[in-house]
This record gives sequence, C-alpha cells and structure tokens, in this order.
Amino acid sequence: MTDLFAPLSFAHGPAMKNRFMLAPLTNSQSHADGKLSDDEFHWLTMRAKGGFGLTMTCAAHVQQIGAGFPGQLGIWSDDHLPGLTRLAAAIKADDSLAVVQLHHAGNRTPKELIGGQAPVCPSDDPETGARALTLPEVIQLREDFITAAVRADKAGFDGVEIHGAHGYILCQFLSPEINKRTDNYGGSLENRLRLIIEIIDGVRARCRPDFNLGLRLSPERFGLQLSEIIEASRRILAAGKIDYLDMSLWDVFKEPVEEAFKGRSLMSYFTELPRGNVRLGVAGKIMTAAQARSVLEAGADFALIGRAAILHHDYPKKVAADPDFAPIALPVTKDHLKAEGLGPAFVTYMSSWPGFVAKEEANA
Repeated sequence: MTDLFAPLSFAHGPAMKNRFMLAPLTNSQSHADGKLSDDEFHWLTMRAKGGFGLTMTCAAHVQQIGAGFPGQLGIWSDDHLPGLTRLAAAIKADDSLAVVQLHHAGNRTPKELIGGQAPVCPSDDPETGARALTLPEVIQLREDFITAAVRADKAGFDGVEIHGAHGYILCQFLSPEINKRTDNYGGSLENRLRLIIEIIDGVRARCRPDFNLGLRLSPERFGLQLSEIIEASRRILAAGKIDYLDMSLWDVFKEPVEEAFKGRSLMSYFTELPRGNVRLGVAGKIMTAAQARSVLEAGADFALIGRAAILHHDYPKKVAADPDFAPIALPVTKDHLKAEGLGPAFVTYMSSWPGFVAKEEANA
C-alpha cells in the first residue's frame, strides 16, 4: 500500500486517517513547571487541523530530573493533567489521533534545569557529570514511565510513544558504550533492552485495552551498534505488544555509517523485518510529497514529518492538493514561522538551526 491517504489501522485504538504522523518536535514553549502553554497548544492543534493523521507532542518528561530542554512539556505530575486533557480533546476534535511522547533525557539533562543537581544515567558518566542510577531508582524510572502513560490515558489521549532514541535515557540503557551496569539492566543485549520491554508490558497492563502504544528507536550514534538495534527491533516486533515502531534515521535515504552494512539504505534493514500486526514508520528529512511516497514504496507504513511540518502546518492537505508539493525554500522569515503557528520561544529555537531562519531575521 503506497497511498499516502489510505487509512492505517492499529492493533489497539482507532486508525489513522492517512499516513502522515507529526514527528515529536522540541519547541521549548511550555511553562517552566511543565504545564502546557497556549503557544504549545496552538502549535499542535494547528497541525491537527492541517490534516495530520496523528499529532504527537514534543518529548514530555516523566520525571522532573529528566528534563532535556527549557520550556519542555511535562507529564510527571497530576498538575499537568488539565493542560494535557485540554490538548487531547482539541487534537481529537480535528480527527487526528492524539499521542504524547514519553521522555527522560538522562545524562543529556542540563544541570541548570534541575537545580544544579547531577543528572542521572545507567552508569556514572564523567563526561557529563551524570551519576549512575541505583537499582531502586531504575525500578522507579520504569514506574514513572508507566505512570506517565496512565496519566496520558486519563487525560484522554489515544496513546503514547516511548522515546528510546537519540541518546536519551532508554537509549543510554541500550548503548553498550554508555551502559556499564552489572545487574539485570546491563551486560547482554537482553539485559540492556529489559527496561524498555518492562515499560511496554507495564503500559499494556495498566492502560485501557484499546490504548495505542508506539516506540521510537534510532539505530546509530551514542555508542549503539546497528546489529543490536536490528535484533532489538526484531524481538519487539515479534512480541507484537506495541502498535508501531518509529525508526528515527536522521535521513531516511542514507546508508548506514558502519562499513559492514553499507551498500543499501539504513531504512531497508528495518523494512525487511517481519512485523506482524505492528506498523513501521520512519523519520528523517522527509520533505517533499515524492519523498513521502517513496518511503511507503520502500516498505514503511507511514511517514513522520518534522521540519516540513514546522514550515507548513497543513502539509498533508498541501500534498493532497499537489502530488508534486515541495515545502517553501530555506531560509524562511520569522513572520512565516509565526504565521505557521510557532510561538516566540519556538521561533527563537529554530533561529539556532543553521540555515533555517533568514540571517537578518535571526539576528533581529
């Protein structure tokens, strides 16, 4: 099936009306206490109105000590429920699935965001100053991911995505370079994958039966080994407990970095895996309508749209109207981004991306 506008069913919960999923995008525009801001509400609901089959929040941290960015959305306290409930209802009102991404930054947490205390990591990390989690703290981390999913369920979201990618804490557990633990959460791949599996099992056990559950993985960088991420993906797909696997590839058209795996696309190592009833999506520099179609032709079930969704809140509608659609050329003006629903903090954040915001605008 290569039709971008064909519905996509999941094992749990409602179907996506099309194959466009809004990628979880850092935007630094919620309140310092993790509560939803009007700017973040506006940015996300504009994407739901713009035609995305699934609208995912930015990474929302499940522990206060796990913040990764200033102005990050929180889901670690019931104090966040009113804003989350308002957001879920508004996204669903526009016929888009509402999903929260669950996140903990681990050793990537800036100390200034957590009152100067040391960030946490699977093992002591002299480079970042992060300290190793004790075994009871690992169990608490697992519980807080699961509790955050229960909170999202209570707020009315259709589901959650577990963030196991990009060098954040669950990815740190997967990394043999970072994770030097000698207990059941370190050593073999089975042990390093254990925390993710236990979170998946806990969410399934404690959320409603039709709750949608996704997992984001990335296959490179941060000490990861491609062969291990392929095997981890194979095991998770075979278990059939998640609804979709979201592979964040940096660039969906690239070849692997590791020499032994070159000669074919990085994406192909995941599209060839048996997936049963689990769906597979890919993210990474999908900009044009033709590129979105090409990832379906290559075997993915849906495309995650990031930068193109920042540039055009109604990207799916534009693709529906023009099969040759390509986003506006970079750099763009601040006024363009404001018109597309980005608040001042998000515009400032995008100005730090090389070549994204016009220089005279970026320095204004």
